Amino acid sequence: MSKDKHHKHEHHLRRCCGCMASCLLALVLIVAFVSLVVYLALRPSKPSFYLQDLQLRRPISLGDPSLTASAQVTLASRNPNDRVGIFYKRLDVFVTYRDEAVTVPVSLPPQYQGHRDFTVWSPVLSAESVPVAAYVADAMKQDVAAGFVALQVKVDGRVKWKVGSWVSGSYHLFVSCPAVLSAGYPGVNNTVTSLKFAQPTGCSVEV
Repeated sequence: MSKDKHHKHEHHLRRCCGCMASCLLALVLIVAFVSLVVYLALRPSKPSFYLQDLQLRRPISLGDPSLTASAQVTLASRNPNDRVGIFYKRLDVFVTYRDEAVTVPVSLPPQYQGHRDFTVWSPVLSAESVPVAAYVADAMKQDVAAGFVALQVKVDGRVKWKVGSWVSGSYHLFVSCPAVLSAGYPGVNNTVTSLKFAQPTGCSVEV
């Protein structure tokens, strides 16, 4: 093959590759633009979450300094949108006290929530001798002595919006639900013998 033909062949290949790259970039930009238009037109509202119940399966035990407990929580979620479905791709539920996690995160199964649908989960959250800071253990002992313990049930996950066959990208979901428990009297070895959930509460939701 002569040098001229070789150079022409290379030039042709470069032009083809450039055209393909331009087409792919244009396609990506079009898809992104359409997604943005759909999102802005529909303005999906974030889901509402409610903490309906929290039942201790065994008393909270405070060690030196560690915490052991097991509880079943009942969480409800409502999709307020008329035309937008919600994919819950990942949901991790855990309990915190004084901004410190006191249970191991539990992953909920992926869930699709249709328009105006209502979903309920009831995971069991456990903590077996979970190390906590000394001030956290001391604070909980003081709260128990005062007659209440203020916890937070939290959800950390990812969601996607669905309109017809169109599905959005993934968005971070963070939910925080206050859970106030009325406390009984400490038993042997700082074991709380009775804790009852005060009342159902609404949750703060960030997407």
